[in-house]
Formats: sequence, structure tokens, C-alpha cells
Amino acid sequence: HPVVAEMLAVPFPPFCVALGSLGLVCVAFVSAWCQHWRGGFALDGSTRTFNWHPVLMVTAMVVLYGAAALVYRLPPAWRGPKLPWKVLHGSLTLVIFILTVLGLVAVFHFHNTNGTPNMYSLHSWLGLATVLLFSCQWVVGFSTFLLPWAPTWLRAVYKPLHVFFGSSILVLALASCVSGINEKLFFSLKNGTMEYKLLPPEAVFANTLGLLLVLFGVLVLAALARPSWKRPDADAPDSCQ
Repeated sequence: HPVVAEMLAVPFPPFCVALGSLGLVCVAFVSAWCQHWRGGFALDGSTRTFNWHPVLMVTAMVVLYGAAALVYRLPPAWRGPKLPWKVLHGSLTLVIFILTVLGLVAVFHFHNTNGTPNMYSLHSWLGLATVLLFSCQWVVGFSTFLLPWAPTWLRAVYKPLHVFFGSSILVLALASCVSGINEKLFFSLKNGTMEYKLLPPEAVFANTLGLLLVLFGVLVLAALARPSWKRPDADAPDSCQ
């Protein structure tokens, strides 16, 4: 796409600033949606408790996940040992895991309080599969790249798999978010005065949020695929801890 090509023609630092700004816009959009149209936030098991779910999931599994994926693309990460950047990457993903668990607690608490069945939709199946895959990725990645007893050959064998599943998890997270937005709109805008097919303001706003999330994810994946933004000595022996 010409816009993506133009974005990737700039050096990484300004691209990173633009991407970070887009990520903040995504968080602001989902927060505004839940605050303005869905009633705000609470911890009482009502729909206001549910509203924590989309905010935490978008913040964690899309925006912060994209940031964690691009840690090694930062120019300062190209020099010196990789251990500090491994710790940063691992810490970010740990924060993502904690926020994701809180997001799941919010939706299960809402369902259980209101007698709504759990795990009944494609969105819920896809979302839980994404979280489980991310959890496995974190445990195996921590054991392989941060613990001192992991042999070099094991790291070399697992690294391509870690990169592949890292990108796959982001794609699954985006699919989960988009399907969740669509599902919430269909459930919420179903009365005679706010039919979803007539695109009331809430539907336009939430659909725009979905497009912004997809754009964010596409730019992250494009940045990961650009060879000139990869750490030059990524496979050098002296880069191994």
C-alpha cells in the first residue's frame, strides 16, 4: 500500500513516534467508546465492569504487544549486549500478561454476575486461544532466552519459531479485537431506534476504532519485516548472553 510504503521510507525513530501516537489514539478511542456510549467503568459486575475488558485487551494485546515486538528494532538495541533489551522485552510482555488476565477477569466476572454463558462465541474462542498461545510463548521464550542454562543451539533452533508465533499472536489479537467490536455492536445496537445497519454515531466510532487497530497491526508487521530495521548483529556470537 502506498501509505505503508511511505511510512516505511522514513527512518525508524520518526516511524516509531508515529506508530506510538497511533497506539495512543487506539487506546483513547476504546476508552472513549466505553466511557461515552457504554456507561464508563466500575467493579460491581455490571456492564461497566465489562468495559474494562476491551480497554485492557486493546492496550495489552495490541498496543503494548506491538511495542514489545519492536524493542529490538530500536537503534540503541543494535549496540552492545542484548541482555538489557531481553529484560525489557520480557518485562513488557509480563505487563501484557498481567493486563490480559485482568481483562479476562473482568469479562468472566460480568458474565457470571449476570448469568451469561461463558465461551459461547467465535470471539471468545479466538480470544482465549490467543491468550493461551501468548502465555505459552512467554514461558518458552523466558526459559530459552533469559535463563542462563539454555544452550546456544536451543536458542538458535527456537528463535525462528519465537518470531513466527510472535507475529501470529499479533494477527490473532487483531482478529479477536475486530470480532469483539463487531459482536459488542450487534448486541448493543439492536433496538428499533439504534439499528446497527443504520450506522448510528457509536457504530461509526467503533468501526473506526477497528480500522485504526488493523492499521496499527499492519504497520507493526511491516516494520518487523523490513530487513534494514533489524539488529545488524542479531545472529553474531557476541550478541548471545
